[in-house]
Amino acid sequence: METQTLSFTLAGRALTLPMDRIGEGSPALLLPALSSIATREEMRPLATRLAARHACLVPDWPGFGAQPRARVPLAPDTLHAFLDALLAQAPGPYALGVAAGHAAGYLVAAAARHPGAFARLVLVAPTWRGPLPTAMGEERRPLFGRLRRAVEAPVVGNLLYRLNVSTPIVARMMQAHVYADRARVTPALLAEKRRVTHQPRARFGTAAFVTGGLDPVRTREEFFALFGPGLPPVTMLHPKGAPRRSGAEMAALAEAGLVRSVAVPGALAAHEECPEAVAAAILSGT
Repeated sequence: METQTLSFTLAGRALTLPMDRIGEGSPALLLPALSSIATREEMRPLATRLAARHACLVPDWPGFGAQPRARVPLAPDTLHAFLDALLAQAPGPYALGVAAGHAAGYLVAAAARHPGAFARLVLVAPTWRGPLPTAMGEERRPLFGRLRRAVEAPVVGNLLYRLNVSTPIVARMMQAHVYADRARVTPALLAEKRRVTHQPRARFGTAAFVTGGLDPVRTREEFFALFGPGLPPVTMLHPKGAPRRSGAEMAALAEAGLVRSVAVPGALAAHEECPEAVAAAILSGT
């Protein structure tokens, strides 16, 4: 594995981000999920299993990762612009684009904006709606905006954030919907994930994601509309242990005939929890 630094201007600000290169063969771009505990490291187990056939590029998202976070405006336009900048620096073409969770909508939109950049897309447990809108409903978006601003505020915001990424809360989140096997959530893994949440300025990415501020779309219909003509073939890996509401959205996407759906073990972090099965499902489609 080699780690390099990407340098570019995003939202008017100079920014550097790490990106791993793993393996040899035809290029593949692997995008980690967006969440309080998401980093490019979660993609390494999958990348190492694809490495015999693919040269995998695995970047961190702006505002996320296991390093101090740059302070950039965190909104869908920023993340779309990041992928445009990434594809300008590393244009491929890619034999494979893989995205987990909330990265799915951004990858699909990027493939539509950059025809020919990807030969095939794989979406692992795709989501398009953040945790609070999923749990409490779209009608409370104004409340979610106020909550986001409170967490982003100086002093008080940091206190609120620390309360919401305490060890018991992170453990409960991981056991409830991140991993299917609750026993996987060991003290060592908890310590690793809490290291992610304690990075400088980590609260801004978490506040944006949890409140729906990074949702690439607002409705199921808008999500389906991303899968328009001109896209490369799209495979969705639907984890058997996906949470009820997120799993229902994955089932609806499959039923709409917009993707090829393949069941895999695990939950929302199937790529990290069950990398062998996910890699096998990806490679079987080549």
